[in-house]
Amino acid sequence: MIDYQTFCQLRQLYDEKGLKISQIAAELQLDLKTVEKWVDQPTYHPRRGTKRASKLDSFKGQIAALLERHPYTAQQLFQQLRQRGYAGGYTILKEFVRQVRPPRKPAFLMLEFAPGECAQVDWGNFGSIAVGSTRRRLSFFVMVLCYSRLMYVEFTLSEGMEQFLSCHRHAFEFFQGVSEKVVIDRFRTCSDWSSCRRKPTSSSWALSDWAKPIWPPPWATPLARRDTPCSLPMPSASSTT
Repeated sequence: MIDYQTFCQLRQLYDEKGLKISQIAAELQLDLKTVEKWVDQPTYHPRRGTKRASKLDSFKGQIAALLERHPYTAQQLFQQLRQRGYAGGYTILKEFVRQVRPPRKPAFLMLEFAPGECAQVDWGNFGSIAVGSTRRRLSFFVMVLCYSRLMYVEFTLSEGMEQFLSCHRHAFEFFQGVSEKVVIDRFRTCSDWSSCRRKPTSSSWALSDWAKPIWPPPWATPLARRDTPCSLPMPSASSTT
């Protein structure tokens, strides 16, 4: 096999100078058969490398099948294949596993709701504001209708039960109706059924009088759709003074 530079010299001697094959072979110190081969080639074609067989080839189907059943690590697969007669190395196995491992699907709970069936509520923090000679934390209550994504937001200085129920009432008045259920995150204001049945001294009703509160399991965050219900920018330092 000759390189590209030698090929160019060979073509120049044959095409432009008209030398014979024996003369070209002597000039370039090549074998006659090599010169005969390349004078018939109008363009240069490098040698194509042949792919060597790998000790892993006969086990690739087994690896793919094992990964479909369970997300084994490369080390676990290496130990299993050793017992089945695999004599190759760990590095080549690890690289192959990285290429063929099925992608992990994101874990989330997808819920669908009918109109008026459910609303989702939560508290958020919006920094602090000056109240007299001190500063108070500024919270906001948000209720989102799970079907239409219509949103109600109210700012408060407390996340107590009285404010919690008052914000619900204002939200229902804004929506001009009450949803059948209210999905509540597990914050301390209303962490269970008994807390949502309590009636503060300044309120004549409890949340359970209006709608059925439901709580997601601790490991899940229910979403009516895959978008975020509420995202408010934090105030700048100048806006909170």
